[in-house]
Amino acid sequence: MLAKETTTIGFIGTGVMGKSMARHLLHAGYPVIVHNRTKEKASDLIAEGADWADSPHEIASKANVIITIIGYPKDVEEVYLGELGLVKNARENTYLIDMTTSTPSLAKRIYEEAKKKNIYTLDAPVSGGDVGARDAKLSIMVGGDEAVFKELQSIFEMLGTNIVYQGPAGAGQHTKMCNQIAIASNMIGVTEAIVYAKKAGLDPEKVLQSITSGAAGSFSLSNLAPRMIKGDFEPGFYIKHFIKDMRIALEEAEGMNMETPGLSLAETLYSHLSAKGEDESGTQALYKYWDR
Repeated sequence: MLAKETTTIGFIGTGVMGKSMARHLLHAGYPVIVHNRTKEKASDLIAEGADWADSPHEIASKANVIITIIGYPKDVEEVYLGELGLVKNARENTYLIDMTTSTPSLAKRIYEEAKKKNIYTLDAPVSGGDVGARDAKLSIMVGGDEAVFKELQSIFEMLGTNIVYQGPAGAGQHTKMCNQIAIASNMIGVTEAIVYAKKAGLDPEKVLQSITSGAAGSFSLSNLAPRMIKGDFEPGFYIKHFIKDMRIALEEAEGMNMETPGLSLAETLYSHLSAKGEDESGTQALYKYWDR
């Protein structure tokens, strides 16, 4: 595993999840250099001791481990494969870890291009939302070379508790698609259950006491249903990003000649909310589809 005393971590993307993740590494004693499109979103980390970089290119010149958790595949492609991107500008033997939920095919392209320059890459998307990031209890799904995964395992352990090597480049992203497919249908069920409880004249909080620890139990039921009941639709995970993930999964499933009716329905419902201006809300705002 990499020695802490010879490791400088660059962290690109200090949003809802990335800020907490970078903070864990900073508090663990690593030198951390941060970059975000909006510097203000990194101000807390800078005040706590992180250094600021004006661009991914600058981070590439200073860090030997670089983590990204950004928005969309097009952003990943620009940050990694653009002229001023990480692959073209990082030093040999740098480790690049993309924790964005992106496409398996792009993860493979990044891996192949980086390999030509003796740069190591992993695709390592995460699940657990803002709570998992804050508590360092993320699930981390890793694709790439297993030897590289083992080198970086101590860093992953600062961020999550369920860390699984899934296979070669792209395998982490495919695993995240499985995760999002499972969540998509589950969110419909959780939301319908809360709406049903209210319409039946029940106390939804008491209903949750009964059903969260039974066969219906899930992360969404335990963590997001209480937010629905309170009318708290602040993002732990943005609707706009969930729609992006579902569309990646739909495209991948179509390429495998697989029908995904539950996923398709969820994408339709969330797209309806997006059209109503809910892109910046958390995924629990699906509740608003019924609460009209």
